[in-house]
Amino acid sequence: MKYSWLRSVLVLLTGLTLASGATPATDAGKPNFIFILIDDLGYSDLGCYGSKFYRTPNLDRMAAQGMKFTDAYAAGPVCSPTRASILTGKSPARLQLTDWLPGRSDQPDQRLMRPRFRQELPLAETTLAEKLKAAGYVTAHVGKWHLGGAGYEPQRQGFDINIAGDDTGTPLSYFAPFTGKGREGQDRVMPGLASAKAGEYLTDRLTTEAEHIIAANRDQPFFLYFAHYAVHMPLKAKADYVAHYSAVTNKPGQQTNVIYAAMIESMDESVGRILQKLDELKLTEKTVVIFTSDNGGLVTSEGPNTPPTINAPLREGKGWLYEGGIRVPLLARWPGVIPAGSTNATPVSSADYFPTLLELAGGKPSPNEILDGVSLAPLLARTGELPARSLCWHYPHYANQRSKPAGAIRDGDYKLIEFYETGRVELFDLQHDLSENQNLAEDPAQAARVKSLRAKLATWCTESGAQMMQPNPDYHPSPQAANGTITLLAKDADVHGVMLRYEPLPHKNTLGFWVNPGDWAQWEFEVARPGRFTVEITYGCGDRSGGSEVAFEVGAQKLRFKVEPTGGFQAFVKHEIGELSFDQPGRYPLTVKATSKPGPAVMDLPQVILRPVK
Repeated sequence: MKYSWLRSVLVLLTGLTLASGATPATDAGKPNFIFILIDDLGYSDLGCYGSKFYRTPNLDRMAAQGMKFTDAYAAGPVCSPTRASILTGKSPARLQLTDWLPGRSDQPDQRLMRPRFRQELPLAETTLAEKLKAAGYVTAHVGKWHLGGAGYEPQRQGFDINIAGDDTGTPLSYFAPFTGKGREGQDRVMPGLASAKAGEYLTDRLTTEAEHIIAANRDQPFFLYFAHYAVHMPLKAKADYVAHYSAVTNKPGQQTNVIYAAMIESMDESVGRILQKLDELKLTEKTVVIFTSDNGGLVTSEGPNTPPTINAPLREGKGWLYEGGIRVPLLARWPGVIPAGSTNATPVSSADYFPTLLELAGGKPSPNEILDGVSLAPLLARTGELPARSLCWHYPHYANQRSKPAGAIRDGDYKLIEFYETGRVELFDLQHDLSENQNLAEDPAQAARVKSLRAKLATWCTESGAQMMQPNPDYHPSPQAANGTITLLAKDADVHGVMLRYEPLPHKNTLGFWVNPGDWAQWEFEVARPGRFTVEITYGCGDRSGGSEVAFEVGAQKLRFKVEPTGGFQAFVKHEIGELSFDQPGRYPLTVKATSKPGPAVMDLPQVILRPVK
C-alpha cells in the first residue's frame, strides 16, 4: 500500500508511553493534529450529512477522503461543557462544568435551582494541550476559548500560542476591528487580532492565523486547536456571500436562512484553505485532521435573523438532550491510515478525543488518571471495535432554548431521557425512530429496559459526582400580571403520557403531537387578585382533525370545548371558551384533557390566557 509506512508508524506509536512528561525518542514519526471545532453547527448542516441548501464542497471532499461518523455526540447540549470535555477527556458532570459560562441565572418560573457549577476549566485538570506539549508538540489555540478569563487563559492550560481566545462565548465583532466591550464594560480587543485589516471577516482572519502557525511549525509536530466562533450568532456574513442566496424565500422548518448559509460557506472555505496549506507544505500524510461541532444547531429564536437552521430529521436543537441538541457531524482524515470514503456508526462522544489523540501521538493516560472517553484509534485505522459502553449526559439547567433540566443515556440503539422537574422519562429506539417521535416509556414490553436505563443513569451520575438541583424557594409559576391577566405558555406546561410534547420551533412554539387521546397537560399558575376570568385559548387544527372534545379543568370547575379545524395545526386562532372563578389568592392547577378524538390529532395549543372580567 502506498502509505503502509504510516500504518507501521501508528503501530509503533501506540506502543509508546507518555508518562508525566516522558517523550518518544524521536519526533519524526509523530503525526500533526488539527482539531477544527465549529460553534453551533448542526448535524444536518453539511452536504455530506444531507443538506441540500448549504454549500460545503470542501467538507464533502474531506468526508470522501476520510471517515464520516454518523453517531457522534457532543458531551453537552451547549458550548463550554463540550469544550471542557474535549480538552480533558472527562464528562462535564465529572468536571462540574455543565453549562455555558457564566450560564443562565435562576429565574422565578423555575421549579429547581441550578447547582453552583465551575466558572472556568480548573488549572488542576490536565489538558490535551499539556499532554502533547510534554510530548514535544507545539500547541496552538486559535478562535473561541470560553473556558475562563484572567488566570485561566489558553496559555495557562498548555497552549504555546493563543489567537482570539478569551472568556467570551461570542466574538467582539465578526468584522475588523475586532474590538468591543468586555463583560465588565471595558474596551478590549480580541487577543492577537489588533493588527487585522479594517473590514476583514473573522472566519477568514482566523484561518490566516492558522495557516501561519502551520507554516511556521512544518518541521516539528504541532497540535492546532482551531475553534471557530462561526457559526454562532450574532449571524453576520460577508455581503457578497449572502447575495449567493438572496433569492431564497424563508420557509419555516426548512434550511433557508441566507445569512447562516453564507457563514457556512465561509467556514467551508476555511477548511479548504487549511487542507490546501497542508498539501502545499507536503504535510497532508503526516497530519490528522478532525472536524466536529460543540453542540447541535440552534433552531429557536434568539435574536435578529434567527433561528439559523433546522436539524431535521433530528428532533429539536441546541440546549436540548434530544438528538438535534447533541448529535453532531464528525469527520476524520489521515491519508493512508483512515480509509477514504469510510463511514462509522459507532456512538462516540467529545470525551473520546483526548485519549484518541494521545494514543496517536504515542502515549496513554497517566496511571490513576480518570477519563470518561476511550480511544477511537481502532475505529480510525479499522483495526478493531470499541468495548460496549453507554453514553450519558447531565444537564441540570434551564436553557435559553426553553428546554428543561434533564439527564440522558444512550445504550445500544435505545436512548432514555429523564426530566429532573417531574421525573418523567422518555424512551426511544434510535435505529427505527431517529426523529424521537415514538416514546416507548409506557410500553409494558419496555418496562424492564426503562428500569435498567434509569438505574444505569443514576449510577453514572453518582459515580461521576454529578451536581444535582434543589427546589427553588422563589418559584412563582405563571404569576398574575399587573393588568390582572394570567398567561399560560406551552413551554411551561407539564405533559403527561407518551406523545404530547412542547415543540419549540418558532413557527410552532406550541403543545403539539397530540395524537394519543390519553395524553394530557397541566399548568400551575398563581392568582394574586381573585375574581372571575374569561378563558381564551389559542389553538390550531388540521382540516382532517376537527371534532375532538377537550376539557379544561380547575378543581371542580370544568369548561368544555369542541375543536374546529383552523386550516392547519400552525394556523392559530383565538377562542373564548368560558369563565373560571377564584375566591381566594393562591396557586392553582389547570388541566387540559381530550375526552374524544375522532381525527388523527386533537389540536396544537400554544397558550391559554385568563383575563379578569371587569
